[in-house]
Order: sequence, then structure tokens, then C-alpha cells
Amino acid sequence: YGKRPYGVGFLIIGVDGAGPHLFEFSPTGNCLEYVAMALGARSASAKTYLERNFEKFPEASLDDLLLHGLTALRDTLPQSKELDLDAISVSLVGPGADADLNTAAARSGEKFRIIEGDELKPYFDRIPTRVTAGSAAAAAAAATETSTEATESADPGIGDMQE
Repeated sequence: YGKRPYGVGFLIIGVDGAGPHLFEFSPTGNCLEYVAMALGARSASAKTYLERNFEKFPEASLDDLLLHGLTALRDTLPQSKELDLDAISVSLVGPGADADLNTAAARSGEKFRIIEGDELKPYFDRIPTRVTAGSAAAAAAAATETSTEATESADPGIGDMQE
């Protein structure tokens, strides 16, 4: 089968002098570099989130990046499900991964760190509320109704117009 993986897709991350890199290796043998990527079941939802937010990543703090990752992961779940704190582990790889996330030291030294359990709780508490299709439709309908009422009160009706 040559030197490529058979039927496997995977992501590899690394850091060099130019900064962090993320590569996807697909089952077809393609290798592509990305700013953000998701693989697996329901990954399209995570990709959608990442595509909408990737421009914020270069300036984001490590805390914010972790929150973006958890939010993208949450978006892969059906609307009736939420992330389970006990089922999630986050690995930080790269400069300063063993430092406190809120400090400048978080960007120095190449390290590896796993965050799970109670240490993830503050991030779970900050995950934005989902905008469901129903709540988005209700908000759009309310905005349309308000706009229509304002238009009707400001403009004469067709029957009121004079030639």
C-alpha cells in the first residue's frame, strides 16, 4: 500500500520557528495545512464554527482558543445534547502549555499539558448559549413584525395614495 495510511484521516500539529502548524492527512494521500480543522462524525458543524471564527484565532489568548475549541466541539452535538465535562480531555501542545493560561508565560517553552475534569469547568461555564433554529426564527419574526409596524405607520397605504 505504499507509505500512506490506508483509509485513515488524521491531524498533526507542531510548532517551529515560524509558529504553529496544523496538517490534515486524508485517506486519499493528500496533505494540506490549515488554520483550523475538524475530522470525524458531525465534523461539518465544527468546521462551520471554525470557518466563522478563524480570523479571531491569531490574536486570541490561550484561554479563548480553548473556549473556541470547546464551542466547536459542542456544535457537533445534536441540539438536545450538551457536552459532558467527564467525557472531555483537552491537550495543550506547544509553547508554554504547562504555564497558567492567563499569563504571558503561556507563550514560552515547548510543553505538553492535559486539562480535564474540574479544571475544565470554568471553560464549560463560558461556552456561549446555542442559537437554536426556533429561537433564531422567533427573533427574525419579531424583527420583521417591528419593521412592518414602523413602515405601516410611516407610509400611506396604497389606497391612500393620490395620483
